Amino acid sequence: MTQAVAVTRWGILGPGRIAQTFARDLLLVPDAELAAVGSRSRERASALADEAGGTAYGSYEEFLADDRVDAVYVASPHALHVDHVAACLAAGKHVLCEKPMTLRAADAAALFDQARAAGLLLMEAMWTATHPVVRAVVERVRAGEFGTPRQLHAELGFVVPDDPTDRLLDPALGGGALLDMGVYPLTFAHLLLGEAEALTGTAVLSELGADLDVAIAGRYPRGAVATLTASMTSWSSRRAELATDRGRLVVDDFHHPTTATFTPIGVGATNDDIERGRVVEFGGADEVIGRGYGNEVVEFQRCLAAGLLESPLVPHAQTLAIMRQMDDLRAQVGVRYPGD
Repeated sequence: MTQAVAVTRWGILGPGRIAQTFARDLLLVPDAELAAVGSRSRERASALADEAGGTAYGSYEEFLADDRVDAVYVASPHALHVDHVAACLAAGKHVLCEKPMTLRAADAAALFDQARAAGLLLMEAMWTATHPVVRAVVERVRAGEFGTPRQLHAELGFVVPDDPTDRLLDPALGGGALLDMGVYPLTFAHLLLGEAEALTGTAVLSELGADLDVAIAGRYPRGAVATLTASMTSWSSRRAELATDRGRLVVDDFHHPTTATFTPIGVGATNDDIERGRVVEFGGADEVIGRGYGNEVVEFQRCLAAGLLESPLVPHAQTLAIMRQMDDLRAQVGVRYPGD
């Protein structure tokens, strides 16, 4: 007789744009269900609950009092994460918190301490680290299959309409290219190269003080370097490239990858006479659940079932390392948030 798999009952706190995508992916995970949606607006909560299921609550207090909810996906603006995650943990809920977890590293560290003390799983929703294609790339790069990594470039950008009410452009809500977009190339570089030894950033700021465009130069372990960019004013290629001593690895869209391609260069080749070996293409797109958010749900639930308090794919140390990097880069380019 087959034993039934326990269903994880989810609650979503903050029914914004990313929560809608998450909810659709959640429906694709067989042992997950949406039990509740919490918002300060019952109307907004109902709109998402009507589409994806669950009970709609017009207050966070009512939402957190729902005993059916095992885990909460926190999708509110970054500046509200500290209060919202802390409240979820105090209510005895496991938490998957949208990236970046907080505005600064010290706040994220305090939340991890609170979660450990309560015996609860807290994981940053850095779904890139759980994406099957990215995981395949990371595994093969770390195994040395493509040679020694020397230079990495990754870029992510899209045009944000010039709307002063948009959260992305409001420093008071943690808006800006670095925290919303730069966190992805920084994480990608961390996964492939290790923790950065030094990062130097430059940025163009809006009149309100939000970083619109950011460029980062980094030095990483074992002599690797990286250039990373994030933009809210232009459409980037979303491409990542890793140059090694044996060839070039390309991920055409590292934000939502479907394949990766390695082009080896023949031994003894010169700049004027490049001998290309057999191109190696590998993927994993058939393992991607929805837009990729479903894969982080699977990883989170796997950790819950195993009794883990942190995910080995998105460990606390990794989240804190990237947060410290963004703290330093913000200071370099002159971006300040409330409480700094």
